[in-house]
Parts: sequence; C-alpha cells; structure tokens
Amino acid sequence: MISKEKNLTLREKLAKLEHDQWEAWSKDIAETENINPERLKRWKTLWGPYESLSEKDKDKDREWTDKVLKCLLDLAQL
Repeated sequence: MISKEKNLTLREKLAKLEHDQWEAWSKDIAETENINPERLKRWKTLWGPYESLSEKDKDKDREWTDKVLKCLLDLAQL
C-alpha cells in the first residue's frame, strides 16, 4: 500500500501532467481555430507552470487526476 504522503505526491505530479497536457492542447486550439476572445484571454492567464496556478485552478487539474487514479485503482482490483 502507498503511504498517504506518496499518494499526495503522485496526485500532484499527475495534476501537473494534466495541466501540461491541457496547456499544449489549448495552445494548439488557439493557433488553429477561431475561439472566443474572452476564452483566449482566460486561457492565457492559465498558460504557465502548474506551480504558479491558484489553488482553485490546481483543483481543476486535480479533479481529472482523481479520475485517473480511480481508474488505476479499479484496474488494480481486477
């Protein structure tokens, strides 16, 4: 069993990866499609290191990370 500390570390590493993936996707969309200027402005405030995000914005990445972790835990149960 993974310790609570290691589990939190894994969660944060995966949340950072989720943010990096979203950032790459959103930059590609911004370059290739005509998106709403307000949305682009919001996205630009989120482009940058995960560590510089607010806790509220980090929680959005953690939400998806928790879904990945649940899938992995479910798979481990098989």
